[in-house]
Amino acid sequence: MTANRPSRVKSGAGIRRFLMIGGVVSALGLGFVAWLIVTDAPTYRVLARLYEDKQQVRAMLDRWGGWAPIVFIGIQAMQVIIAPIPGDVTGLLGGFVFGQWPGFLYSTIGQTIGSLVAFWVGRRLGATFVREMAPRAWRRMSSLVEAEGAILCFIVYLIPGLPKDLGCYLFGVSPMPFWVFAVVSTLGRMPGTWALSAQGAKAAAGAYLELLLLTAILVAVALPLYYYRPRIVSWFQRRG
Repeated sequence: MTANRPSRVKSGAGIRRFLMIGGVVSALGLGFVAWLIVTDAPTYRVLARLYEDKQQVRAMLDRWGGWAPIVFIGIQAMQVIIAPIPGDVTGLLGGFVFGQWPGFLYSTIGQTIGSLVAFWVGRRLGATFVREMAPRAWRRMSSLVEAEGAILCFIVYLIPGLPKDLGCYLFGVSPMPFWVFAVVSTLGRMPGTWALSAQGAKAAAGAYLELLLLTAILVAVALPLYYYRPRIVSWFQRRG
């Protein structure tokens, strides 16, 4: 009987750890939603306005007809090329209008097209143009684009808080081959794109409990990545 005691203690500790993690995740999610509402953050405003204007959004889609996916893909491409346009807003819109998986697909196609155009522009016009166009991003990321590291490029597009759209221009002046950038940047964007599309779809369906749980999980994953992003990038740089 005494031999089973350590395993029971370990099992009890595992349960407590699981409950603690679940409580932290739930608290983060609730706190994040409360912050969105209290600060009237853009993401909350977009979701609220979309919910209030469902009929207006549907009417707009009816006017576009079968061209709606093409128009949306064009919008997503432009929000990468014209970097100040917020991609979070268009990502939510895709899920809200088309559904989770179609919205994810259309967003991915549009972002990939926009990323490749920006990469091509950066490569054609060179470092001087990119440095003058985005001096702040250049100071932050110029050391990253001096190498051909595909893994480092993937990390840049995966971690929240790094200038992904401007990064397309920056990677354009790097030695990285065109198609390597195309594959790596697309894969790196996919988790965030899927998350935004899923949130938009949940909001459209009125599935607010699922939206809250999804948001809590995303916050629990994204916050550590965002907070430790300089260390993560530095770690991969040292190994590049």
